[in-house]
Amino acid sequence: MKIGIYGRVSTRDKQEVENQLVQLREFAAKQGWTISREYVDRETGATSDREQFQAMFADAGRRKFDLLLFWSLDRLSREGALETLQHLQRLTSCGIGYKSFTEQYLDSCGIFKDAVIGILAVIAKQERVRLSERTKAGLAIARSRGRQIGRPRLKVRSSEVANLKARGLSQRAIGRELGISEGSVRRLASTAA
Repeated sequence: MKIGIYGRVSTRDKQEVENQLVQLREFAAKQGWTISREYVDRETGATSDREQFQAMFADAGRRKFDLLLFWSLDRLSREGALETLQHLQRLTSCGIGYKSFTEQYLDSCGIFKDAVIGILAVIAKQERVRLSERTKAGLAIARSRGRQIGRPRLKVRSSEVANLKARGLSQRAIGRELGISEGSVRRLASTAA
């Protein structure tokens, strides 16, 4: 089996990524796996905008390896449960398996695969719910302080659109004249009719 190895240390970490790589290489050798490529990032895992992380997904899409081996889930991603689950699902959709070296239960080839994905999916759903609740709470506070939420209301009346339309202007010309989009012109014209 051909594998890709992913290692990451954050720029703040004092550890060297080589600590991870040595053990991952030894584990791969014991399994009889061939290492296709090693992907190493030395930056935060809080975003997926990491050069080697993106290169790994590009190679996964090209099926350059069959399994991705990483030290632990937090070395793969620290973006949160939802995003991490999406990364694992992205690997799966490419036909690539994954395995965490330090977390035996996190193995797409193992017996706990469906259970782990189920648990991660529940955690991701809870994360979405919490995010939604925080957003709603923030909007409620902003409204209570008198802030307008959403798109500003148009300061153009449908009668103005009707007058310009009666003068023979196109919807585009009316929009330019009034400083509004063609969609807004259509909407205001339909309410004037």
